[in-house]
Amino acid sequence: NLKKLSARNVLEGKVLSIKKAGFTEVDIETKGGERVVASITTASADSLKLEVGKKVYAVIKVSNVMVGTDE
Repeated sequence: NLKKLSARNVLEGKVLSIKKAGFTEVDIETKGGERVVASITTASADSLKLEVGKKVYAVIKVSNVMVGTDE
């Protein structure tokens, strides 16, 4: 399990795909079936030893959320 963390939005999931191209894009499927894509450094991806199917946590910490409409 993930140890202590100050962020409140933590989603458990598994890695669906990993794409490396200057940075690493990690596609994660949460336990609830939602998909989250994270962009992280390749060094971080290597340090975390990410691989498809590995259990991971998407930690979401933002200072604000914007809302828009198509009107």
